Amino acid sequence: MDKIYSVTELARDLSVTPRTIRFYEDQGLISPQRAGNTRVYTHRDRARMILILRGKQLGFSLRDIKEYLDLYALDATQTEQVQHLARKARERIDMLESQLQAVKTTLSELKEIERAALETLTERGSAPGTV
Repeated sequence: MDKIYSVTELARDLSVTPRTIRFYEDQGLISPQRAGNTRVYTHRDRARMILILRGKQLGFSLRDIKEYLDLYALDATQTEQVQHLARKARERIDMLESQLQAVKTTLSELKEIERAALETLTERGSAPGTV
């Protein structure tokens, strides 16, 4: 028989709060079974939570994650799921590369401002370290 988890056990196992698990349940990303009034989470729920947390860590939206998880149930070959994942990964890569370029530009500009400011202070006889 597969291991079942309480919300507390699953939260502890995944290093998240029970509230986090309930949030993803409210969003329809996981669907625990009920044993009376108690939620019980299966190995499948745990695996989905791992995918959800990994997706969030990589910056995917909940909508993207839900689409990915929903495709798993629809396509036994997982071809659509993998295609979807590749498309979303490319979109995320493009966005991050754009952000990286913006950060590099900003850092370069700030370094130039810092250099000019320190040069001005030196010319005025003020020690740069006392700013």
